[in-house]
Amino acid sequence: MKKCLKYLFLLMFLVGVAGCSLRESPAPDPAPNEPPVLETMEVAVYYLKSTNNDMYLVREVHEVDKTKAVAQAALNELIHSTPVTEGAFNVLPSDTRINGIQIEEGLATVDFSSQVLQANVGSSGEGLGIASIVNTLTEFPTIQRVQFIVDGDPEKGMDWWGHVGLYEQPFTKNLSVVYEPVIWVTAPVAQQVIKSPTSIKGTARVFEATVSFHLKDADGKILGRGFTTASEGAPGRGEFEGELVFNPETAGKGQLEIFEVSMKDGSEVNKVIIPVEWK
Repeated sequence: MKKCLKYLFLLMFLVGVAGCSLRESPAPDPAPNEPPVLETMEVAVYYLKSTNNDMYLVREVHEVDKTKAVAQAALNELIHSTPVTEGAFNVLPSDTRINGIQIEEGLATVDFSSQVLQANVGSSGEGLGIASIVNTLTEFPTIQRVQFIVDGDPEKGMDWWGHVGLYEQPFTKNLSVVYEPVIWVTAPVAQQVIKSPTSIKGTARVFEATVSFHLKDADGKILGRGFTTASEGAPGRGEFEGELVFNPETAGKGQLEIFEVSMKDGSEVNKVIIPVEWK
Protein backbone atom coordinates (compact mmCIF):
# COMPACT_ATOMS: atom_id res chain seq x y z
CA MET A 1 0.00 0.00 0.00
CA LYS A 2 2.80 2.41 0.86
CA LYS A 3 4.50 1.52 -2.40
CA CYS A 4 1.30 2.33 -4.34
CA LEU A 5 0.96 5.67 -2.58
CA LYS A 6 4.61 6.40 -3.37
CA TYR A 7 4.00 5.80 -7.08
CA LEU A 8 0.82 7.84 -6.97
CA PHE A 9 2.58 10.86 -5.42
CA LEU A 10 5.39 10.53 -7.96
CA LEU A 11 2.90 10.46 -10.83
CA MET A 12 1.08 13.54 -9.53
CA PHE A 13 4.40 15.35 -9.15
CA LEU A 14 5.40 14.63 -12.75
CA VAL A 15 2.01 15.76 -14.09
CA GLY A 16 2.31 19.01 -12.11
CA VAL A 17 5.81 19.67 -13.43
CA ALA A 18 4.62 19.03 -16.97
CA GLY A 19 1.68 21.39 -16.45
CA CYS A 20 3.97 24.12 -15.13
CA SER A 21 6.26 23.60 -18.06
CA LEU A 22 3.39 24.00 -20.47
CA ARG A 23 2.18 27.15 -18.74
CA GLU A 24 5.63 28.72 -18.64
CA SER A 25 6.34 28.20 -22.35
CA PRO A 26 4.17 30.71 -24.24
CA ALA A 27 3.15 29.89 -27.78
CA PRO A 28 5.28 31.59 -30.44
CA ASP A 29 3.91 34.77 -31.91
CA PRO A 30 2.19 34.30 -35.26
CA ALA A 31 4.23 35.33 -38.27
CA PRO A 32 3.59 38.96 -39.17
CA ASN A 33 1.32 39.47 -42.15
CA GLU A 34 3.12 40.04 -45.42
CA PRO A 35 2.43 43.53 -46.79
CA PRO A 36 0.33 43.39 -49.95
CA VAL A 37 2.25 43.71 -53.18
CA LEU A 38 0.99 46.76 -55.08
CA GLU A 39 0.77 46.26 -58.83
CA THR A 40 1.85 49.10 -61.08
CA MET A 41 1.53 50.10 -64.71
CA GLU A 42 3.23 52.57 -67.02
CA VAL A 43 1.58 55.64 -68.54
CA ALA A 44 2.98 58.17 -70.99
CA VAL A 45 2.49 61.83 -70.11
CA TYR A 46 3.41 65.01 -72.01
CA TYR A 47 4.81 68.16 -70.40
CA LEU A 48 5.74 71.57 -71.75
CA LYS A 49 9.33 72.75 -72.01
CA SER A 50 10.56 76.22 -72.85
CA THR A 51 14.01 77.15 -74.16
CA ASN A 52 15.52 80.41 -75.35
CA ASN A 53 14.43 79.62 -78.89
CA ASP A 54 11.32 77.49 -78.65
CA MET A 55 8.55 75.91 -76.62
CA TYR A 56 7.54 72.29 -77.21
CA LEU A 57 6.38 69.07 -75.57
CA VAL A 58 8.40 66.31 -73.97
CA ARG A 59 7.14 62.76 -73.45
CA GLU A 60 7.86 60.85 -70.25
CA VAL A 61 6.84 57.36 -69.14
CA HIS A 62 5.79 57.18 -65.47
CA GLU A 63 4.91 54.28 -63.21
CA VAL A 64 1.57 54.55 -61.38
CA ASP A 65 -0.65 52.26 -59.32
CA LYS A 66 -2.47 49.77 -61.50
CA THR A 67 -6.14 50.56 -62.07
CA LYS A 68 -8.89 49.89 -64.57
CA ALA A 69 -9.44 53.67 -64.91
CA VAL A 70 -6.24 54.09 -66.94
CA ALA A 71 -7.19 57.33 -68.69
CA GLN A 72 -8.00 59.09 -65.43
CA ALA A 73 -4.82 57.74 -63.84
CA ALA A 74 -2.76 59.19 -66.70
CA LEU A 75 -4.39 62.61 -66.42
CA ASN A 76 -3.96 62.68 -62.64
CA GLU A 77 -0.28 61.87 -63.17
CA LEU A 78 -0.04 64.72 -65.68
CA ILE A 79 -1.59 67.13 -63.16
CA HIS A 80 0.17 66.11 -59.96
CA SER A 81 3.54 64.54 -60.82
CA THR A 82 6.87 66.29 -61.22
CA PRO A 83 8.54 66.06 -64.65
CA VAL A 84 11.89 64.30 -64.82
CA THR A 85 13.12 66.16 -67.91
CA GLU A 86 15.15 69.22 -66.99
CA GLY A 87 13.24 72.40 -67.78
CA ALA A 88 9.89 70.66 -68.29
CA PHE A 89 6.82 71.82 -66.37
CA ASN A 90 3.15 71.04 -65.74
CA VAL A 91 0.58 73.19 -67.49
CA LEU A 92 -2.53 72.23 -65.51
CA PRO A 93 -3.06 73.82 -62.06
CA SER A 94 -2.32 71.33 -59.29
CA ASP A 95 -5.78 71.72 -57.73
CA THR A 96 -7.52 70.70 -60.95
CA ARG A 97 -9.84 67.72 -60.48
CA ILE A 98 -11.09 65.20 -63.02
CA ASN A 99 -14.84 64.99 -62.49
CA GLY A 100 -15.10 62.15 -64.97
CA ILE A 101 -14.08 60.76 -68.36
CA GLN A 102 -16.52 59.26 -70.82
CA ILE A 103 -15.14 57.21 -73.72
CA GLU A 104 -17.44 56.31 -76.58
CA GLU A 105 -16.52 55.22 -80.11
CA GLY A 106 -12.99 56.56 -79.79
CA LEU A 107 -14.04 59.95 -78.37
CA ALA A 108 -12.98 60.82 -74.81
CA THR A 109 -14.94 63.60 -73.12
CA VAL A 110 -13.08 64.92 -70.09
CA ASP A 111 -15.01 66.81 -67.43
CA PHE A 112 -12.56 69.10 -65.59
CA SER A 113 -13.22 71.13 -62.46
CA SER A 114 -13.22 74.92 -62.93
CA GLN A 115 -9.67 75.18 -61.55
CA VAL A 116 -8.41 74.03 -64.96
CA LEU A 117 -9.28 77.47 -66.35
CA GLN A 118 -6.68 79.15 -64.10
CA ALA A 119 -3.67 77.94 -66.10
CA ASN A 120 -1.39 80.78 -67.18
CA VAL A 121 1.14 79.78 -69.83
CA GLY A 122 0.77 82.58 -72.37
CA SER A 123 -0.53 82.38 -75.90
CA SER A 124 2.32 80.20 -77.21
CA GLY A 125 1.81 77.68 -74.44
CA GLU A 126 -1.95 77.36 -74.66
CA GLY A 127 -2.06 75.24 -77.79
CA LEU A 128 0.75 73.07 -76.41
CA GLY A 129 -1.10 72.74 -73.13
CA ILE A 130 -4.12 71.33 -74.94
CA ALA A 131 -1.85 69.02 -76.95
CA SER A 132 -0.25 67.77 -73.73
CA ILE A 133 -3.65 66.56 -72.50
CA VAL A 134 -4.73 65.15 -75.86
CA ASN A 135 -1.45 63.32 -76.50
CA THR A 136 -1.53 61.81 -73.01
CA LEU A 137 -5.02 60.39 -73.59
CA THR A 138 -4.50 59.23 -77.19
CA GLU A 139 -1.69 56.97 -76.00
CA PHE A 140 -4.52 54.54 -75.25
CA PRO A 141 -5.78 52.61 -78.30
CA THR A 142 -9.43 53.18 -77.34
CA ILE A 143 -9.04 56.98 -77.67
CA GLN A 144 -8.52 58.79 -80.99
CA ARG A 145 -10.25 62.12 -80.26
CA VAL A 146 -10.59 64.27 -77.12
CA GLN A 147 -12.93 67.05 -76.05
CA PHE A 148 -13.26 69.01 -72.80
CA ILE A 149 -16.12 70.27 -70.67
CA VAL A 150 -15.96 72.11 -67.33
CA ASP A 151 -18.10 71.15 -64.32
CA GLY A 152 -20.43 69.22 -66.60
CA ASP A 153 -21.20 72.28 -68.75
CA PRO A 154 -20.12 72.08 -72.44
CA GLU A 155 -20.33 75.89 -72.77
CA LYS A 156 -18.55 76.96 -69.57
CA GLY A 157 -14.96 76.52 -70.75
CA MET A 158 -15.29 77.38 -74.42
CA ASP A 159 -12.83 80.29 -74.17
CA TRP A 160 -10.51 77.96 -72.22
CA TRP A 161 -7.34 79.90 -71.38
CA GLY A 162 -8.11 83.04 -73.38
CA HIS A 163 -6.04 82.81 -76.55
CA VAL A 164 -6.91 79.30 -77.71
CA GLY A 165 -10.49 78.16 -77.21
CA LEU A 166 -12.31 74.88 -77.58
CA TYR A 167 -14.38 75.87 -80.60
CA GLU A 168 -12.58 73.44 -82.92
CA GLN A 169 -12.73 70.42 -80.67
CA PRO A 170 -12.59 67.44 -80.62
CA PHE A 171 -8.79 67.42 -80.82
CA THR A 172 -6.55 64.68 -82.21
CA LYS A 173 -3.00 63.57 -81.46
CA ASN A 174 -0.22 65.96 -82.49
CA LEU A 175 3.27 64.49 -82.22
CA SER A 176 4.88 67.14 -84.43
CA VAL A 177 5.28 69.40 -81.37
CA VAL A 178 7.01 66.67 -79.30
CA TYR A 179 10.78 67.21 -79.50
CA GLU A 180 12.00 65.03 -76.63
CA PRO A 181 12.93 62.26 -76.56
CA VAL A 182 14.16 62.16 -80.14
CA ILE A 183 13.28 58.45 -80.39
CA TRP A 184 10.84 56.38 -78.40
CA VAL A 185 9.89 52.75 -78.91
CA THR A 186 6.46 51.23 -78.45
CA ALA A 187 7.39 47.63 -79.36
CA PRO A 188 8.95 45.50 -78.11
CA VAL A 189 8.69 46.42 -74.45
CA ALA A 190 11.25 45.88 -71.68
CA GLN A 191 11.75 42.25 -70.60
CA GLN A 192 9.73 40.94 -73.53
CA VAL A 193 10.59 37.52 -74.93
CA ILE A 194 11.28 38.03 -78.64
CA LYS A 195 11.88 35.73 -81.57
CA SER A 196 13.24 36.20 -85.07
CA PRO A 197 12.01 38.10 -86.95
CA THR A 198 10.83 40.63 -84.38
CA SER A 199 8.95 43.86 -85.14
CA ILE A 200 10.29 47.20 -83.88
CA LYS A 201 7.89 50.15 -83.72
CA GLY A 202 8.03 53.71 -82.47
CA THR A 203 8.38 57.34 -83.47
CA ALA A 204 11.45 59.39 -84.28
CA ARG A 205 12.56 62.93 -85.07
CA VAL A 206 15.80 62.13 -86.89
CA PHE A 207 17.80 63.34 -89.87
CA GLU A 208 16.55 61.89 -93.18
CA ALA A 209 14.09 59.78 -91.14
CA THR A 210 16.62 56.92 -90.78
CA VAL A 211 16.35 54.78 -87.65
CA SER A 212 18.97 52.08 -86.98
CA PHE A 213 18.86 49.15 -84.57
CA HIS A 214 20.78 46.07 -83.45
CA LEU A 215 20.48 43.30 -80.88
CA LYS A 216 23.33 42.52 -78.47
CA ASP A 217 23.71 39.48 -76.24
CA ALA A 218 24.92 39.65 -72.63
CA ASP A 219 28.55 39.70 -73.82
CA GLY A 220 27.98 42.58 -76.20
CA LYS A 221 28.05 40.46 -79.35
CA ILE A 222 25.73 41.75 -82.08
CA LEU A 223 23.28 39.03 -83.13
CA GLY A 224 21.45 41.03 -85.77
CA ARG A 225 21.12 44.53 -87.13
CA GLY A 226 19.01 46.63 -89.46
CA PHE A 227 17.45 50.00 -90.19
CA THR A 228 14.15 51.47 -91.26
CA THR A 229 12.69 54.79 -92.37
CA ALA A 230 10.22 56.87 -90.39
CA SER A 231 7.22 58.41 -92.12
CA GLU A 232 8.78 61.86 -91.70
CA GLY A 233 12.26 63.22 -91.04
CA ALA A 234 13.44 66.01 -88.76
CA PRO A 235 12.35 68.66 -87.99
CA GLY A 236 9.14 66.65 -88.26
CA ARG A 237 8.38 63.51 -86.27
CA GLY A 238 7.38 60.30 -87.99
CA GLU A 239 6.31 56.80 -87.06
CA PHE A 240 8.58 53.89 -87.93
CA GLU A 241 8.33 50.12 -88.11
CA GLY A 242 11.16 47.75 -88.87
CA GLU A 243 11.97 44.06 -88.72
CA LEU A 244 15.00 42.57 -86.99
CA VAL A 245 16.29 39.14 -88.03
CA PHE A 246 18.71 37.43 -85.65
CA ASN A 247 20.10 33.92 -85.19
CA PRO A 248 21.06 33.16 -81.58
CA GLU A 249 22.88 29.89 -80.90
CA THR A 250 21.11 29.39 -77.57
CA ALA A 251 18.43 30.99 -75.43
CA GLY A 252 19.65 34.10 -73.68
CA LYS A 253 19.21 37.69 -72.61
CA GLY A 254 20.52 40.93 -74.02
CA GLN A 255 19.43 44.34 -75.19
CA LEU A 256 17.85 45.85 -78.24
CA GLU A 257 19.36 49.23 -79.14
CA ILE A 258 17.52 51.70 -81.37
CA PHE A 259 19.41 54.85 -82.40
CA GLU A 260 20.28 57.52 -84.93
CA VAL A 261 23.65 57.47 -86.69
CA SER A 262 25.29 60.87 -86.32
CA MET A 263 25.98 62.53 -89.68
CA LYS A 264 28.87 64.34 -88.01
CA ASP A 265 31.00 61.43 -86.84
CA GLY A 266 29.02 58.22 -87.36
CA SER A 267 28.42 57.67 -83.65
CA GLU A 268 25.20 56.19 -82.26
CA VAL A 269 23.15 59.01 -80.76
CA ASN A 270 19.71 59.37 -79.16
CA LYS A 271 19.89 55.70 -78.26
CA VAL A 272 17.03 53.76 -76.67
CA ILE A 273 17.97 50.52 -74.88
CA ILE A 274 15.38 47.82 -74.24
CA PRO A 275 16.28 44.70 -72.21
CA VAL A 276 14.89 41.57 -73.89
CA GLU A 277 15.34 37.81 -73.88
CA TRP A 278 14.89 35.02 -76.37
CA LYS A 279 14.22 31.28 -76.12
